[in-house]
Amino acid sequence: MKQLAILGAGESGLGAALLAKREGYGVWVSDMGAISSSRKEALIEAGIGFEEGGHDEAKILSSDLIIKSPGIPDKAPLIKKAHEEGIPVIDELEFACHYSAGKVIAITGTNGKTTTTLLTYHLLKEAGLDVGLAGNVGKSWAGQLVEKDHDWWVIETSSFQIDGFMCFRPNIAVLTNITPDHLDRYEYQLDNYIMSKMGLFKMMTSRDKAIYYKEDLLSQKGLQIKPAKASAFWISLEEKQEKGGFSDGELLIINAADKTAKIPVSGLSIQGKHNILNSLFAGTAALLAGLTEEQLIAGFKTFKNAPHRMELIRTVDGVRFVNDSKGTNVESTYYALGSYADPMIWIAGGVDKGNDYTVLYDLVKDGKVKALICLGTDNEKLKKAFAGSISEIRETQDIREAVLWGQQLAAKGEVVLLSPACASFDLFKNYEDRGEQFRSAVLNLNENQEV
Repeated sequence: MKQLAILGAGESGLGAALLAKREGYGVWVSDMGAISSSRKEALIEAGIGFEEGGHDEAKILSSDLIIKSPGIPDKAPLIKKAHEEGIPVIDELEFACHYSAGKVIAITGTNGKTTTTLLTYHLLKEAGLDVGLAGNVGKSWAGQLVEKDHDWWVIETSSFQIDGFMCFRPNIAVLTNITPDHLDRYEYQLDNYIMSKMGLFKMMTSRDKAIYYKEDLLSQKGLQIKPAKASAFWISLEEKQEKGGFSDGELLIINAADKTAKIPVSGLSIQGKHNILNSLFAGTAALLAGLTEEQLIAGFKTFKNAPHRMELIRTVDGVRFVNDSKGTNVESTYYALGSYADPMIWIAGGVDKGNDYTVLYDLVKDGKVKALICLGTDNEKLKKAFAGSISEIRETQDIREAVLWGQQLAAKGEVVLLSPACASFDLFKNYEDRGEQFRSAVLNLNENQEV
């Protein structure tokens, strides 16, 4: 019996453990932290051994295969030892792909991958296809395969997960864009991060389909450094594409699988330039999967995005409060700020990841951003960056105060936008916690608040 060690007992770790047990492996689960009671119960019920609060290195390094949590870097001492001893170290998605007969649409990118993944899944599901959702969003792919396979799987893949791929081969792969992010994981070398993203395409053949953003220079650079064999389809906002998608602001025009689909932008349930791009990516993938123009139009109308992504929470006295807490880097915030023509109050800040704010200057000038509310423990870099272009800058460590100030400063028809451009770990558990606290503060506002 082959022995398999799983490092990390989160969603992906538990799913991998249950699938490995079903497939006859000897399974050992090890977590440096505490394992939740519900996951312990699941492991015990399945007859799977586990440990928490540390790793038994001898036991782990006696395994034939190691599946690690995406959050564990390759430079971790235990992973280095495994590599030195020739033990394969893979990701849960890599393990799961050997046990599915379904076709895979895999989606990655620095920005937009979650919305594109959810939208692609929604389009296929609404069209009546047998489709599952997995990866960096939703439930573990391996865990779902214990119960059921699907004809199609739509899978969000982060760079951390891609780093653990060996044989994973999508039928359709999407790269939304590449902007500098997570560089601490890649020795602060942008090319290393680019090559991680390009790893999604390494096993694809000329029979497979790859979708890229034409105007993204780093995606272009990745293809120059590491050309992909898959047939290329391009998304553009500047010129029509013979193979791929284009939008002139009025229509999405998609050419794929010897079909053309034209979808009115006014019929999309999500708005803004970034969501036009997301819709073009999802629509092209769905057309390649066999959907018709009519099915695409119907699916786009009924889609509801995940929380914390340009989510309208409430309109108070004519002021829209929008939650974009998932905007954890400058590129995300660039799209968020560019989505509105109306003046706005912008709430930003958190853990700066080496941000270059200069790309935002044109979006905040001429009074478009009336005020910047800095929400973080260290706001000096943010304040300095916009001191010459935003007339009023305030700072706070209380999100309720930030929301109240937003209401006081905004006029009817304007927007209060939470789009931090930073990580959340100084004041919040994660971006979801930040978004939920913003939602709660907005819902607790009174109409006609006294200034």
